[in-house]
Amino acid sequence: MARIRIVTDTACDLSAEVAEAHGITLVPLSIRFGNEEFVDGRDLTTAEFWARCKASDVLPETAAPSPGAFQEAFLAAAAEGYDGVLSISISGGVSATFQAATAAAKAVADTIEVRTVDSRSMTMGLGLICLDTADLASTGAGLDTLVDHVVSLIPRVQVFGLVDTLEHLEKGGRIGGARALLGSLLSIKPVVTLVDGEVAEESKQRTRGRSLQYLADKALQAPALSRIAVADGAAADIDDFLGLISEVRSVHPIVVSQLGPVVGTHTGPGTIGLCLLTAD
Repeated sequence: MARIRIVTDTACDLSAEVAEAHGITLVPLSIRFGNEEFVDGRDLTTAEFWARCKASDVLPETAAPSPGAFQEAFLAAAAEGYDGVLSISISGGVSATFQAATAAAKAVADTIEVRTVDSRSMTMGLGLICLDTADLASTGAGLDTLVDHVVSLIPRVQVFGLVDTLEHLEKGGRIGGARALLGSLLSIKPVVTLVDGEVAEESKQRTRGRSLQYLADKALQAPALSRIAVADGAAADIDDFLGLISEVRSVHPIVVSQLGPVVGTHTGPGTIGLCLLTAD
């Protein structure tokens, strides 16, 4: 039986407690508010991040981890007796994190075998991939099997987000295929999605309530689900949304997490993320 450590980044929005329980190492990105820089989860909690967002006139920015941060995580796995590492990163379409992990893997190749995979996802889409893969790793599966498993999961993951404003996505340069929404009326409450790892337009709804229902219908009308997660980006109506999807069933229990600073920086307060992993 192989002992393989799963490593990911804090864009996955798994809490430290959930990650630890599943044997997943989190490598943090950095968050900047003007001249102030914080390490995600160490210098700045999610609650503190959202409080700063609401109080600050400066839109935050993110920075990928350095290759050195990944090297530290990989070498720690080697020191703990792991046979290898599988590093699963936020989409390379929105972050340089995957490149940093790949550079670090090459640097430690003489010490431990590390495979890196671009998830083409983010927030709990990435989180669900990591949870599913960690469960398989706990059975003693080897690196080849785990890499193949992640590759098979990527096309089965869907990520949707209800955002209150496109201001953060536009100024952060992450608007992608949703750029056409910028010309919409201010009253529009858009739903965005990920297409091949980049943000794209999903729906234009004229009220927040309609957007909530549209988002809920994505879960209610989905094919059989293995996993489902909701990411709460300081949304006042999160309980209303959870009520709308209370009848959705999946193999694994629903995971409700806080939308963290990495993705929250680009979507802003009031975001609700819905992440689905269809059954095999």
